[in-house]
Amino acid sequence: MKRLILVRHGKSSWETNLPDRQRPLKSRGNTDGILISKAYKESYKNPELVLTSDAVRANTTANIFKATLEIPDDKFIVDPKLYTFDERELKHIIKGCKESIDTLMVFGHNNALTFLANDIGSEYIDNIPTTGLVIIDFKVERWTQIKEGQTIKTLFPKHLK
Repeated sequence: MKRLILVRHGKSSWETNLPDRQRPLKSRGNTDGILISKAYKESYKNPELVLTSDAVRANTTANIFKATLEIPDDKFIVDPKLYTFDERELKHIIKGCKESIDTLMVFGHNNALTFLANDIGSEYIDNIPTTGLVIIDFKVERWTQIKEGQTIKTLFPKHLK
């Protein structure tokens, strides 16, 4: 079985004088990251690998989870290719994950995350909000085989406030 955890970056600043990749989290993004990572930790086992976009807002959100879940450095990878808004590119990256990894957490961006969750999950999600987390399980042995999974959890900040 493979488990995919998709996490959208936290609420970010729309500072117009910054390139998109450099936009930082707002204070709410930090607070929501702590809230969701702690809620995840209470009920689920740690991912074996964490992949994150190199965009500041995604990387900062991922680092909040890294600290909360105590993810070792060698299980935390910043991948510039995850700075994508295309679900096909995102799916291609996920399908390239090593077969020895059974639980993968990916931090990225909309629309790619919502479209991918709807493409491969069993539950329609109108929009994954900032710091939203979706867990999808697949009854497969290889990441290349992921198609139709079972959405087992959606965890959004509004669920916990």
